[in-house]
Amino acid sequence: MTSQLSAPKKAKDRAQPAPDAAPQRPRSRAWLLILPTIVLLVLALGYPVGWQLVTSFQEFGLKQQFGQPPEFVGFDNYIQLLSDSNFWVVLGRSLLFCLLAAGFTVIFGFLLALLMKQVHKSIRLILQIALLLAWAMPVVASMTVWVWLVDWRRGLLNWLLVKLGVDAQGHNWLADPVTFFITALVIVVWASVPFVALSIYAGLTQISEEMLEAAAMDGATGWQRTRLIILPVIAPVLSIVMLLQLIWDLRVFTQIKLLQDAGGVANETHLLGTYIYQAGVGSGSFGVASAVSVLMLLITVAISWYYVRSLMKEEN
Repeated sequence: MTSQLSAPKKAKDRAQPAPDAAPQRPRSRAWLLILPTIVLLVLALGYPVGWQLVTSFQEFGLKQQFGQPPEFVGFDNYIQLLSDSNFWVVLGRSLLFCLLAAGFTVIFGFLLALLMKQVHKSIRLILQIALLLAWAMPVVASMTVWVWLVDWRRGLLNWLLVKLGVDAQGHNWLADPVTFFITALVIVVWASVPFVALSIYAGLTQISEEMLEAAAMDGATGWQRTRLIILPVIAPVLSIVMLLQLIWDLRVFTQIKLLQDAGGVANETHLLGTYIYQAGVGSGSFGVASAVSVLMLLITVAISWYYVRSLMKEEN
Protein backbone atom coordinates (compact mmCIF):
# COMPACT_ATOMS: atom_id res chain seq x y z
CA MET A 1 0.00 0.00 0.00
CA THR A 2 2.83 2.36 0.83
CA SER A 3 4.49 1.72 -2.47
CA GLN A 4 1.23 2.47 -4.32
CA LEU A 5 0.87 5.86 -2.57
CA SER A 6 4.48 6.88 -3.04
CA ALA A 7 4.50 6.07 -6.74
CA PRO A 8 2.04 8.84 -7.74
CA LYS A 9 3.90 11.29 -5.50
CA LYS A 10 7.21 10.54 -7.21
CA ALA A 11 5.53 10.81 -10.62
CA LYS A 12 4.08 14.18 -9.60
CA ASP A 13 7.50 15.41 -8.47
CA ARG A 14 9.00 14.34 -11.77
CA ALA A 15 6.22 16.07 -13.68
CA GLN A 16 6.89 19.48 -12.05
CA PRO A 17 8.84 21.74 -14.40
CA ALA A 18 12.31 22.85 -13.35
CA PRO A 19 12.58 26.43 -12.13
CA ASP A 20 13.47 28.90 -14.81
CA ALA A 21 17.12 29.82 -14.99
CA ALA A 22 18.07 33.33 -13.98
CA PRO A 23 17.90 35.67 -16.94
CA GLN A 24 21.31 36.56 -18.31
CA ARG A 25 22.21 39.84 -19.94
CA PRO A 26 23.27 39.17 -23.52
CA ARG A 27 26.98 39.64 -23.82
CA SER A 28 26.68 40.58 -27.46
CA ARG A 29 25.44 44.04 -26.40
CA ALA A 30 28.07 44.64 -23.71
CA TRP A 31 30.44 46.26 -26.19
CA LEU A 32 27.89 49.01 -26.78
CA LEU A 33 28.54 50.28 -23.25
CA ILE A 34 32.24 50.84 -23.88
CA LEU A 35 31.96 51.94 -27.51
CA PRO A 36 31.77 55.70 -26.68
CA THR A 37 34.90 55.43 -24.54
CA ILE A 38 36.76 53.58 -27.28
CA VAL A 39 35.76 56.21 -29.85
CA LEU A 40 36.91 59.06 -27.59
CA LEU A 41 40.24 57.34 -26.91
CA VAL A 42 40.86 56.73 -30.61
CA LEU A 43 40.01 60.33 -31.49
CA ALA A 44 42.02 61.85 -28.62
CA LEU A 45 45.06 59.56 -28.70
CA GLY A 46 45.02 57.77 -32.03
CA TYR A 47 45.96 60.70 -34.25
CA PRO A 48 48.76 62.16 -32.03
CA VAL A 49 50.35 58.75 -31.44
CA GLY A 50 50.04 57.85 -35.14
CA TRP A 51 51.56 61.16 -36.17
CA GLN A 52 54.47 60.67 -33.78
CA LEU A 53 55.07 57.15 -35.05
CA VAL A 54 55.03 58.21 -38.71
CA THR A 55 57.20 61.28 -38.07
CA SER A 56 59.79 59.17 -36.24
CA PHE A 57 60.56 57.50 -39.60
CA GLN A 58 60.89 60.79 -41.46
CA GLU A 59 63.29 63.66 -41.82
CA PHE A 60 61.04 66.40 -40.44
CA GLY A 61 62.74 69.71 -39.76
CA LEU A 62 62.31 73.41 -40.40
CA LYS A 63 61.88 72.96 -44.16
CA GLN A 64 58.93 70.67 -43.62
CA GLN A 65 57.26 73.30 -41.46
CA PHE A 66 57.25 75.63 -44.46
CA GLY A 67 55.61 73.14 -46.81
CA GLN A 68 58.39 70.89 -48.11
CA PRO A 69 57.34 67.22 -48.08
CA PRO A 70 59.08 65.13 -45.41
CA GLU A 71 61.62 62.55 -46.52
CA PHE A 72 61.25 58.94 -45.40
CA VAL A 73 64.48 57.84 -43.70
CA GLY A 74 63.43 54.53 -42.11
CA PHE A 75 65.17 53.78 -38.82
CA ASP A 76 67.83 56.48 -39.24
CA ASN A 77 66.37 58.62 -36.46
CA TYR A 78 66.39 55.67 -34.07
CA ILE A 79 69.94 54.69 -35.06
CA GLN A 80 71.11 58.28 -34.58
CA LEU A 81 69.38 58.40 -31.22
CA LEU A 82 70.63 55.06 -29.88
CA SER A 83 74.19 55.83 -30.98
CA ASP A 84 74.17 59.12 -29.08
CA SER A 85 75.83 58.67 -25.68
CA ASN A 86 74.08 61.78 -24.37
CA PHE A 87 70.69 60.10 -24.89
CA TRP A 88 71.69 57.16 -22.69
CA VAL A 89 72.83 59.57 -19.99
CA VAL A 90 69.47 61.37 -20.14
CA LEU A 91 67.60 58.04 -20.12
CA GLY A 92 69.47 56.76 -17.07
CA ARG A 93 69.04 60.08 -15.29
CA SER A 94 65.29 60.08 -16.05
CA LEU A 95 64.79 56.51 -14.79
CA LEU A 96 66.72 57.25 -11.59
CA PHE A 97 64.78 60.46 -10.99
CA CYS A 98 61.52 58.65 -11.71
CA LEU A 99 62.25 55.83 -9.23
CA LEU A 100 63.39 58.21 -6.48
CA ALA A 101 60.45 60.57 -6.91
CA ALA A 102 57.85 57.79 -7.02
CA GLY A 103 59.42 55.96 -4.07
CA PHE A 104 59.62 59.03 -1.82
CA THR A 105 56.13 60.10 -2.84
CA VAL A 106 54.56 56.77 -1.87
CA ILE A 107 56.52 56.59 1.40
CA PHE A 108 55.60 60.12 2.53
CA GLY A 109 52.04 59.67 1.29
CA PHE A 110 51.70 56.44 3.30
CA LEU A 111 53.04 58.11 6.45
CA LEU A 112 50.66 61.06 6.02
CA ALA A 113 47.75 58.66 5.51
CA LEU A 114 48.65 56.86 8.76
CA LEU A 115 48.85 60.23 10.51
CA MET A 116 45.39 61.23 9.25
CA LYS A 117 44.04 57.91 10.51
CA GLN A 118 45.35 58.52 14.04
CA VAL A 119 44.69 62.22 14.69
CA HIS A 120 41.46 63.86 15.82
CA LYS A 121 38.75 64.54 13.27
CA SER A 122 39.27 68.32 13.26
CA ILE A 123 43.03 67.99 12.70
CA ARG A 124 42.39 65.39 9.99
CA LEU A 125 40.06 67.82 8.23
CA ILE A 126 42.69 70.57 8.32
CA LEU A 127 45.29 68.17 6.88
CA GLN A 128 42.96 67.06 4.11
CA ILE A 129 42.09 70.64 3.13
CA ALA A 130 45.78 71.58 3.09
CA LEU A 131 46.61 68.57 0.91
CA LEU A 132 43.80 69.36 -1.49
CA LEU A 133 44.91 73.00 -1.81
CA ALA A 134 48.51 71.94 -2.48
CA TRP A 135 47.38 69.39 -5.05
CA ALA A 136 44.98 71.79 -6.80
CA MET A 137 47.55 74.57 -7.11
CA PRO A 138 48.59 75.12 -10.75
CA VAL A 139 52.12 73.94 -11.49
CA VAL A 140 53.31 77.26 -12.91
CA ALA A 141 51.95 79.16 -9.89
CA SER A 142 53.64 76.84 -7.43
CA MET A 143 56.87 76.94 -9.43
CA THR A 144 56.90 80.74 -9.14
CA VAL A 145 57.02 80.35 -5.36
CA TRP A 146 59.63 77.57 -5.47
CA VAL A 147 61.90 79.55 -7.81
CA TRP A 148 61.72 82.48 -5.42
CA LEU A 149 62.60 80.23 -2.48
CA VAL A 150 65.82 78.98 -4.11
CA ASP A 151 66.75 82.19 -5.92
CA TRP A 152 70.46 82.88 -5.42
CA ARG A 153 69.99 86.64 -5.09
CA ARG A 154 66.76 87.17 -3.11
CA GLY A 155 65.77 83.62 -2.17
CA LEU A 156 64.34 82.72 1.23
CA LEU A 157 66.50 79.59 1.49
CA ASN A 158 69.80 81.48 1.32
CA TRP A 159 68.47 84.13 3.70
CA LEU A 160 67.55 81.50 6.31
CA LEU A 161 70.91 79.75 5.97
CA VAL A 162 72.75 83.04 6.45
CA LYS A 163 70.67 83.73 9.58
CA LEU A 164 71.69 80.29 10.88
CA GLY A 165 75.37 81.07 10.34
CA VAL A 166 75.87 79.18 7.07
CA ASP A 167 77.82 81.00 4.38
CA ALA A 168 75.21 80.67 1.60
CA GLN A 169 75.02 84.26 0.43
CA GLY A 170 74.76 84.29 -3.38
CA HIS A 171 74.88 80.50 -3.69
CA ASN A 172 73.09 79.31 -6.84
CA TRP A 173 71.35 76.02 -6.00
CA LEU A 174 70.32 75.47 -9.61
CA ALA A 175 73.76 75.83 -11.18
CA ASP A 176 75.04 72.54 -9.74
CA PRO A 177 73.29 69.48 -11.31
CA VAL A 178 73.21 67.63 -7.96
CA THR A 179 71.46 70.41 -6.03
CA PHE A 180 69.35 71.11 -9.12
CA PHE A 181 67.88 67.61 -9.07
CA ILE A 182 67.54 67.62 -5.29
CA THR A 183 65.46 70.78 -5.62
CA ALA A 184 63.45 69.27 -8.49
CA LEU A 185 62.91 66.08 -6.48
CA VAL A 186 61.55 68.04 -3.50
CA ILE A 187 59.20 70.01 -5.76
CA VAL A 188 57.86 66.97 -7.63
CA VAL A 189 57.36 64.95 -4.44
CA TRP A 190 55.65 67.90 -2.72
CA ALA A 191 53.18 68.21 -5.59
CA SER A 192 52.45 64.47 -5.77
CA VAL A 193 52.16 63.53 -2.09
CA PRO A 194 48.59 64.88 -1.61
CA PHE A 195 47.09 62.55 -4.22
CA VAL A 196 48.93 59.52 -2.83
CA ALA A 197 48.13 60.36 0.79
CA LEU A 198 44.42 60.81 0.16
CA SER A 199 44.25 57.65 -1.96
CA ILE A 200 45.98 55.55 0.69
CA TYR A 201 43.86 57.07 3.44
CA ALA A 202 40.74 55.99 1.53
CA GLY A 203 42.16 52.46 1.54
CA LEU A 204 42.93 52.62 5.27
CA THR A 205 39.32 53.45 6.05
CA GLN A 206 38.33 50.01 4.73
CA ILE A 207 40.40 48.18 7.38
CA SER A 208 38.35 46.85 10.28
CA GLU A 209 39.20 48.53 13.58
CA GLU A 210 38.15 45.35 15.43
CA MET A 211 40.83 43.39 13.57
CA LEU A 212 43.53 45.88 14.55
CA GLU A 213 42.34 45.94 18.16
CA ALA A 214 42.33 42.14 18.30
CA ALA A 215 45.88 42.07 16.96
CA ALA A 216 46.95 44.63 19.58
CA MET A 217 45.35 42.56 22.34
CA ASP A 218 47.28 39.54 21.10
CA GLY A 219 50.51 41.46 21.59
CA ALA A 220 51.21 42.64 18.04
CA THR A 221 53.32 45.79 17.93
CA GLY A 222 52.53 48.77 15.75
CA TRP A 223 55.08 47.68 13.15
CA GLN A 224 53.70 44.15 13.13
CA ARG A 225 50.14 45.42 12.63
CA THR A 226 51.35 47.62 9.80
CA ARG A 227 53.39 44.91 8.11
CA LEU A 228 51.02 41.95 8.55
CA ILE A 229 47.58 43.61 8.39
CA ILE A 230 47.61 47.13 6.96
CA LEU A 231 50.08 46.69 4.09
CA PRO A 232 48.49 43.47 2.69
CA VAL A 233 45.00 45.01 2.80
CA ILE A 234 45.97 48.22 0.99
CA ALA A 235 48.44 46.53 -1.38
CA PRO A 236 46.18 47.12 -4.44
CA VAL A 237 46.00 50.84 -3.63
CA LEU A 238 49.75 51.05 -3.15
CA SER A 239 50.40 49.28 -6.44
CA ILE A 240 48.15 51.57 -8.48
CA VAL A 241 49.46 54.82 -6.96
CA MET A 242 53.03 53.59 -7.43
CA LEU A 243 52.33 52.80 -11.07
CA LEU A 244 50.72 56.19 -11.67
CA GLN A 245 53.61 57.99 -10.00
CA LEU A 246 56.17 56.11 -12.11
CA ILE A 247 54.34 57.12 -15.28
CA TRP A 248 53.87 60.75 -14.21
CA ASP A 249 57.41 61.20 -12.90
CA LEU A 250 58.91 59.69 -16.05
CA ARG A 251 57.11 62.36 -18.10
CA VAL A 252 57.86 65.32 -15.83
CA PHE A 253 58.55 68.43 -17.88
CA THR A 254 57.19 71.70 -16.51
CA GLN A 255 59.12 71.69 -13.23
CA ILE A 256 62.43 70.83 -14.92
CA LYS A 257 62.00 73.38 -17.73
CA LEU A 258 61.12 76.23 -15.37
CA LEU A 259 64.04 75.40 -13.10
CA GLN A 260 66.35 75.38 -16.12
CA ASP A 261 65.05 78.79 -17.16
CA ALA A 262 65.60 80.05 -13.60
CA GLY A 263 69.33 79.29 -13.65
CA GLY A 264 69.94 75.61 -14.33
CA VAL A 265 72.42 74.36 -16.93
CA ALA A 266 70.12 72.81 -19.54
CA ASN A 267 72.64 70.44 -21.14
CA GLU A 268 73.48 68.89 -17.76
CA THR A 269 69.96 68.71 -16.35
CA HIS A 270 67.85 67.29 -19.17
CA LEU A 271 65.28 64.60 -18.48
CA LEU A 272 63.34 62.85 -21.24
CA GLY A 273 60.63 65.53 -21.34
CA THR A 274 63.02 68.45 -21.75
CA TYR A 275 65.26 66.38 -24.05
CA ILE A 276 62.31 65.89 -26.43
CA TYR A 277 61.51 69.61 -26.23
CA GLN A 278 65.11 70.55 -26.98
CA ALA A 279 65.36 68.13 -29.91
CA GLY A 280 62.09 69.30 -31.46
CA VAL A 281 61.52 72.97 -30.65
CA GLY A 282 65.12 73.86 -29.82
CA SER A 283 66.96 72.10 -32.64
CA GLY A 284 64.13 71.72 -35.14
CA SER A 285 64.66 67.97 -35.50
CA PHE A 286 61.09 66.77 -35.04
CA GLY A 287 61.89 63.35 -36.46
CA VAL A 288 64.40 62.66 -33.68
CA ALA A 289 62.04 64.16 -31.10
CA SER A 290 59.28 61.84 -32.31
CA ALA A 291 61.63 58.86 -32.06
CA VAL A 292 62.38 59.77 -28.42
CA SER A 293 58.63 60.08 -27.78
CA VAL A 294 58.00 56.61 -29.21
CA LEU A 295 60.78 55.12 -27.07
CA MET A 296 59.35 56.91 -24.05
CA LEU A 297 55.94 55.39 -24.81
CA LEU A 298 57.50 51.91 -25.01
CA ILE A 299 59.23 52.44 -21.66
CA THR A 300 55.92 53.51 -20.12
CA VAL A 301 54.19 50.39 -21.49
CA ALA A 302 57.01 48.22 -20.15
CA ILE A 303 56.67 49.78 -16.69
CA SER A 304 52.90 49.30 -16.76
CA TRP A 305 52.96 45.77 -18.13
CA TYR A 306 53.40 44.00 -14.80
CA TYR A 307 50.41 45.72 -13.24
CA VAL A 308 48.28 45.24 -16.37
CA ARG A 309 49.07 41.53 -16.34
CA SER A 310 48.01 41.37 -12.67
CA LEU A 311 44.70 43.05 -13.50
CA MET A 312 44.10 40.64 -16.38
CA LYS A 313 44.75 37.65 -14.11
CA GLU A 314 42.29 38.97 -11.53
CA GLU A 315 39.65 39.49 -14.23
CA ASN A 316 40.13 35.96 -15.51
